[in-house]
Amino acid sequence: MKDYYKILGVSENATIDEIKQAYKKLAMKYHPDRNPGDKQAEEKFKEINEAYSVLSDPEKRKQYDQLRKFGAKFEGGGFPGGFNFEDIFSNFRTGFGEGFNFTVGDSFIEDLLNQFFDRGEFFRKGKRGAVKGDDINITVEIPFSTAVNGGEIYVDVPRKEVCSVCGGTGAKPGARVSTCPVCKGTGTISDVKGMFAFSRPCPNCYGRGKIISEICYSCGGTGQILTTRKIKIKIPAGADTGTTLRIKGEGEPGINGGANGDLYVHIKVQDDKFFKRKGNDIYVEIPINIAQAILGSKIRIRTIHGNKVELTIPPGTQNGTTFRLKGLGVRSNGGVGDMYVTVRVEIPEKINEKQRKLIEEFAKEGNLKY
Repeated sequence: MKDYYKILGVSENATIDEIKQAYKKLAMKYHPDRNPGDKQAEEKFKEINEAYSVLSDPEKRKQYDQLRKFGAKFEGGGFPGGFNFEDIFSNFRTGFGEGFNFTVGDSFIEDLLNQFFDRGEFFRKGKRGAVKGDDINITVEIPFSTAVNGGEIYVDVPRKEVCSVCGGTGAKPGARVSTCPVCKGTGTISDVKGMFAFSRPCPNCYGRGKIISEICYSCGGTGQILTTRKIKIKIPAGADTGTTLRIKGEGEPGINGGANGDLYVHIKVQDDKFFKRKGNDIYVEIPINIAQAILGSKIRIRTIHGNKVELTIPPGTQNGTTFRLKGLGVRSNGGVGDMYVTVRVEIPEKINEKQRKLIEEFAKEGNLKY
């Protein structure tokens, strides 16, 4: 089996971005246009494209990794770690008696298979039927006001689309595409050992069901290209950091006619310089001067809903006093929070001589020490 990781010069834990960067670098180096008449470079280019077509596709990569890790051990019905299905079920027969028979369809066996080797996921992806596309998860930052009052935003969503060059076949236009002679186009092969049979992705075509003489230069043989799509998202009023929105059908495209996956948008709300939020309640701090604190005053305050309300500051208000304005908080899921206004009394840093004398006179009248 070819070592695709070695071919691209990446580790087994490489991210999709690292794989893509390695592929672009090597493809540029060995591209036939840059190496006219060089058969060795041409073969290397095909090998690079073949490796990329598998490792860039999460499903194909998972199947390849499983084949790479366990493929040799599956020969002859063996199971990783020295287990053998025939021996296992032979022991069951001994324990329950010769008259106790198992069939592949038994739910008992199905459960055993799922426990031994993630059979459900592995086998579903080896089938050639319709498969739902993967979901996409993105995180977006939105303004504080949009989160509180709701609104619409546009987000750029990277996702795969059918390659316009090859039409999704993965083959270079004009290239020869033939049915895989090993799996006969099914993409899977079956191994039979005694009473038990199981399937796995075809190691000859890596689950594609076809052999391509020349891989598409645009998509690297995957049949899909990564594009960015702009999507309008409706933000509900009262959204907060941690809110997740599901947009049905805007995920990765399905395979073989399967439905598209979904898009999950995870919200992160930007901080606001004036408003602070705790649940559905809003907190603000308002500066007032010493005269307003001593004599009382009326001030106008901006709310999160865009309007202004009047707040009465009673005479003798102390620094740090908090006032509650009922119903002026966040409106979310049928509930309404409150707005809490804390006043900060500002003391002038500099005063003139006349102001000093007036304050001193005020202090004497009130028997205030200074």
